[in-house]
Amino acid sequence: MRYLPRAVRQIRCFSHVYREVSLNELVGNQRDPIRRNFSSYFVEKYLHSARIEGSSKPNLVFLRHFSSPVITDSDIATPNGEKAGPFVEYERRIASGELIEGDHFQVDTIQLLQRLYDELIEKEDECQLDRYTSSKKAGRSRWLWSRLIPQSTYAPVKGLYLYGGVGTGKTMLMDLFYEQLPSNWRKKRIHFHDFMLNVHSRLQMHKGVADPLEVVAAEISDVAIVLCLDEFMVSDVADALILNRLFRHLFSKGVVLVSTSNRAPDNLYEGGLQRDLFLPFIETLKERCVVHEIGSSVDYRKMGSAEQGYYFVGSKYNELLKQKFQELVGDEEPKPQVVEVVMGRRLEVPLGANGCAYFPFEELCDKPLGAADYFGLFKKFHTLALEGVPKFGASNRTAAYRFVTLVDVMYENKARLLCTAEASPIELFESIVTVSDARKLSPRSSSRSQKRDDLDLCVDNELGFAKDRTISRLTELNSREFLEQFEANLKKHSQAVEA
Repeated sequence: MRYLPRAVRQIRCFSHVYREVSLNELVGNQRDPIRRNFSSYFVEKYLHSARIEGSSKPNLVFLRHFSSPVITDSDIATPNGEKAGPFVEYERRIASGELIEGDHFQVDTIQLLQRLYDELIEKEDECQLDRYTSSKKAGRSRWLWSRLIPQSTYAPVKGLYLYGGVGTGKTMLMDLFYEQLPSNWRKKRIHFHDFMLNVHSRLQMHKGVADPLEVVAAEISDVAIVLCLDEFMVSDVADALILNRLFRHLFSKGVVLVSTSNRAPDNLYEGGLQRDLFLPFIETLKERCVVHEIGSSVDYRKMGSAEQGYYFVGSKYNELLKQKFQELVGDEEPKPQVVEVVMGRRLEVPLGANGCAYFPFEELCDKPLGAADYFGLFKKFHTLALEGVPKFGASNRTAAYRFVTLVDVMYENKARLLCTAEASPIELFESIVTVSDARKLSPRSSSRSQKRDDLDLCVDNELGFAKDRTISRLTELNSREFLEQFEANLKKHSQAVEA
């Protein structure tokens, strides 16, 4: 009963707006601004509730604006009075020593995620987040009406697009947000590479359909209304050409996007083929998401210690790499294996045993392989021994792209890396520069020009941005903290299997 007055007010408000939208639909006016105005009315003006100071009736609330700079205890309390949400969990982990205290950039970001969390909790029914409740409403009736009368159900909540430098905690903060969402909600957290592989696989299944992207979007939205995508990076023209239509369908089906990226929306797919066809997606993204930069210059991944790693510089350590690989394998004899990848593809593993795989660099990064192959590899193996990582430049640009993708997939799967390399992580990529970095090199003296020519300079914006992330992740993969956590997770998994 205590929520009745508030519920009545909401029903009246929604009834009024619903009649207005329905009337426009019946007369054939399907323009988006009506629905966008309906969404933004709640998103931008009335997002979160705050208790009235001094009131003895907790059900009486004011609605608070999204940009409110302060989060109070009452804002992050559940109906039974307990605190909940990513901000609370963030503070708990800092207090327990699980996380080091972040800078104000991280705090600003976690507050945005907390506000989004509060808003989703507040509008759970409107967003149809409960998978069990929404499944009861699904079926032939909804399928039939969706085809007789075209419907758009844009969420009354804007998502978040978080971007910034490497190692600033974007993925950690998004994961913290995702983990706090109720388990009964329709939600999905996935790496962008894996997400697009899934999309293309589904498109193959729906060949011949009038609009296969709409079918794929419907399938995705049935599983995930809150969609968390890590490392949003567009480098493939096939992805670039379908993203706008795909996400327009997703947003029209109520999907709320939360994403991390190293690049601002306006810089996505910069310099890519047929980028003019990609530009509408940028506007769609900015329309449906709050764009927030994490401006920190601190790389938290490099704050760990790396003296325990398996990153060996120089080919003279190749035998040591094989020895370490054999130690991890144990008594099992390594032998060639085959990994099943998506759409019937198969990846041949030169040597594998006991969850560990051994590859020469050429076998993984000089062959026409991609993210699908790497995801398939790490579904079967938790450890990779990689022999002979070279320095990268113009002469092996394609191999550099594959290596970046390999490290991304390995990091996403929390896999262990052993490798020999021609140089340190930073030196591997010293010849990869962005266009702006290349301009700083000119005008050059003849001696400096000769030195740069020797370095096999490669001017590539996407690779130039991605290299910082790869360097940072290679550093973390070889830190003592990461390897200790890996061992703990492996031990826990082994105990679970034995039980």
